[in-house]
Amino acid sequence: MSGLVLKLGPGERVLINGAVIENGDRRNRLHILTPNANILRLRDAIHPEEVNTPVRRVCYIAQLILSGDADPSETRQQLLRGIEQLSQILTDRDSKGQLDKATESILSERYYHALKALRSLLPREQRLLSAAHA
Repeated sequence: MSGLVLKLGPGERVLINGAVIENGDRRNRLHILTPNANILRLRDAIHPEEVNTPVRRVCYIAQLILSGDADPSETRQQLLRGIEQLSQILTDRDSKGQLDKATESILSERYYHALKALRSLLPREQRLLSAAHA
């Protein structure tokens, strides 16, 4: 079976094409078969007041596309430009790999996968910012 598989915990909420869906009392899997469906786990959502670092800003742009609050055709270039800027700072092999995955996903209009790749950079960014402040 192809497509995206979401594993949801009890009571977990997910936004799919603008509709909030809440899981029941048990763990569950959802198989998303529709290509290019806009999906956002609400536990992963970044709130506007939390958009205070370069990686969070780029993640937030991808999130706006997934939530339906931004038009992909108008926002895509901004996302790619943000990734290019991040690639100037995050130069290690793992970060470059995640940025490449995000770029590839954006170019193939798989914004959930792009957000997933970008979110993986958040802990690394936090470590770098903490080290800079120490």
